[in-house]
Amino acid sequence: MAATSTKLMVLVDTIERLGLAYHFESEIDEKLKQVFNSEEDYDLFTTALRFRLLRQHRYHVSCDGLDKFVDKDYKLKESLFGDIEGLLSLYEAAHVRIHDENILDEAMAFTTHELSNMLAELESPMKEKVQQALDYPLHKSLTILNLRFYIPIYEKDELRNELLLRLAKFNFNFLQNIYRNELFQLSTWWNKFDLKSKLPAYSRDGLIECYIWGMAFHFEPQYSFIRVMIAKTYQMLTVVDDTYDNYATLEEAELLTHAFERWNMDKIDVLPDYMKIVYKFVMSVSEDFEREAERQEISFAIPYYIEAVKQLCRAYFKEQKWIMEREMPSFEDYLIHSRITGLIYVTFTALLPGLKSATKETIDWLLSDPKILVLASELGRLLDDLGSDQRESREEKMLTVMECYMKDKGVTKQEVFSRYSELIEDRWKQLNAEWVNSRSTCTMPKEMVEQFLNIMQAAEVTYKNNEDGYTYPDKNLTPLVAALLVEPLII
Repeated sequence: MAATSTKLMVLVDTIERLGLAYHFESEIDEKLKQVFNSEEDYDLFTTALRFRLLRQHRYHVSCDGLDKFVDKDYKLKESLFGDIEGLLSLYEAAHVRIHDENILDEAMAFTTHELSNMLAELESPMKEKVQQALDYPLHKSLTILNLRFYIPIYEKDELRNELLLRLAKFNFNFLQNIYRNELFQLSTWWNKFDLKSKLPAYSRDGLIECYIWGMAFHFEPQYSFIRVMIAKTYQMLTVVDDTYDNYATLEEAELLTHAFERWNMDKIDVLPDYMKIVYKFVMSVSEDFEREAERQEISFAIPYYIEAVKQLCRAYFKEQKWIMEREMPSFEDYLIHSRITGLIYVTFTALLPGLKSATKETIDWLLSDPKILVLASELGRLLDDLGSDQRESREEKMLTVMECYMKDKGVTKQEVFSRYSELIEDRWKQLNAEWVNSRSTCTMPKEMVEQFLNIMQAAEVTYKNNEDGYTYPDKNLTPLVAALLVEPLII
């Protein structure tokens, strides 16, 4: 019986890794119910796999099943050191841990160390499998990214299912054609504004990076609007953010903020010419959103989208005042402020027309600041600022949360990096707990709640290795573009 259950879990895991789960959602749900209700004596690989799958699907499951594999100090038994599949499964499981799971804290450190050390000695395809996991752990990466890199690895697996492999390749190439078409539409849209020639050279052109963030929310074919609207909104906000941060004087920024509060194209004569261009660009993106919201019969979302943009502009202006006046807020106040600048509100409202389950209650829930929103916004800002710190410090203008922490807590820069890692780990543990709890405590559909995990996975990839992958995409994002958008899989 245990062997049958193991095969079932491996099948579910394989289907998800290959990016095929959206074709078999009800079947997977049914099989995981069976897995949850079965208590069997599994090996390390299967025990860790069961734990991860169930927790990722919001089941309340304990890590106590791993106790038999460790000693009293939570150290893995020596007899398991050579179990590479088991170590890898445990490594992936450790990423979904919550607070007070000491066995998984120890497992995270141990498996990372051991897998890294043995990497050079491994043979293909296990070597590629371990490297992929170390670079992009499943729980902290994009589904579309994982499947793109996993398919070639799975193809080398002697136990591969040829039918699943072929389906996965067809599925990815089909998706890639959709993405290319969407990106072509976005490029045409972006080029018509010609902001590069119309504005001073202060703003980032991150359209492709913005689109990758859109892919993070939903890679499936039916979510085209979400990918496109997220890309448009993020590129729009990049221009606005850079206007406040990199070019506008404090007086000009105040004029722009007041103009956004009025939200009226007829009253922008007071703005400098370059700001009029920015303002018209924002209005155009908003009109795109309004048209789609009306088409999807959720026009109730329109005023919330507009208010989210206004709110963000107020927050950008507030930050600029802090910067110019060197009036540093407390660390706690900065994190509260980051709920807005972390783009959670504007992102969530931007994608609503693309979700069938969106209702007025969805927005009311969002505006109630549920804990999972607060955690996601803080975690996103922590990852962002840690990744952006070197650039912002060089510019000697940008305000960073690390500076706030140094001043507020009276610690050195080196101490901040150490404490920062602890804060990020803490927020991830809390976020994982809220994700599981949402199954029973949240009235919102799963597709709403999972957006907070999606945006954090995008942040992890973008700011991987403490790099600002959005401003300088060469290390973190550019290598992904070819794999996701250019190179098809050979069938």
